[in-house]
Amino acid sequence: MSKASYVRAMFNGIAPRYDLMNAVMTLGQHQTLRRIAARLARPPRDGRALDLATGTGDFAAALRDIEPSVRVVGIDFAMEMMRLGQAKYPATNFIAGDMLQLPLNNSYFDCAVNGFVLRNVADVRGAFAEMYRVLKPGGRAVSLEITTPRAPIWKDVFGIYFDHIMPRLGGMLSGKPDAYRYLPQSVRAFYKPEQVVELMRAVGFRDVSFRWLMLGTMAVYVGLK
Repeated sequence: MSKASYVRAMFNGIAPRYDLMNAVMTLGQHQTLRRIAARLARPPRDGRALDLATGTGDFAAALRDIEPSVRVVGIDFAMEMMRLGQAKYPATNFIAGDMLQLPLNNSYFDCAVNGFVLRNVADVRGAFAEMYRVLKPGGRAVSLEITTPRAPIWKDVFGIYFDHIMPRLGGMLSGKPDAYRYLPQSVRAFYKPEQVVELMRAVGFRDVSFRWLMLGTMAVYVGLK
């Protein structure tokens, strides 16, 4: 099974408990994290915004919280996730699609965002290339992702919670233990923040930067087209 097929099946399977598990994994901070990232995207008045791998639509909603007039498109290939998102946020235009082959026009969006998705993508550079393609000149790309903290004390605490407590808790609450064993594995296997910055630069983004959030357990990346 390809990584894309595995990820699609996994997210469709955990969709009913996805929002609850996001709250558990981030100690209730997932909406705050999305709002921070949405502010960095700077959605303009009457502009167009894209939320890639939108899932249940919370990042798209955060963009509208920042700028109510922005028109948001949410795209995902996990249909069960999007069905829940459509029920929660009817103002978002949800469409089915793969972030590696976006069914969208060139230079169309003012900002493009994604949250907690890059480590699930088979070709991260390709995902950034698609974000770059659909952004207008001067458009902003923002990605929010889990990362391993570097401070020794927080790295140890993170390891205990993320590698041992969270997989058991996630499996118990969702009934899908494999999905929550995959999660820490995907974080450990993912690029370091400096490498993500280089991938963004490699496809053309400029003024690329990242910042730590939540004691170094999250990183948010920003780049301009």
